[in-house]
Amino acid sequence: MALYTALPVYKVAYDLLIEIFKRTKLFSREYKYTVGERLKNETLDLILCIYKANKSQKQNRLQYIAGARENVETIRLLLRLTKDLQIIGNKPFVFLNSKVEDVSVQLVGWQKYMTGVTE
Repeated sequence: MALYTALPVYKVAYDLLIEIFKRTKLFSREYKYTVGERLKNETLDLILCIYKANKSQKQNRLQYIAGARENVETIRLLLRLTKDLQIIGNKPFVFLNSKVEDVSVQLVGWQKYMTGVTE
């Protein structure tokens, strides 16, 4: 079992977390404590699920990976909301969304590896 900090999915998710913390502090007061806090909490939950998946036994690992994938979808939704409400511009949205997509692809790969699914 690798250290969770050495996992590529953890590294990308952590980078996403740092970027979200940097961006949400620039949100207006109206959105900082609603959408901003939710974004930060979902990304923190994502990191925790990745950690727990790495540390858990095989039978529990899939539930944590599934939880992380749910967090990714919630983050996607919240990012789209921030773009549609013009809280962030297109360029930051594309940048953050590419990190979210990278995490998502890696989680799907991890899940397929754990279930033995090959395409």
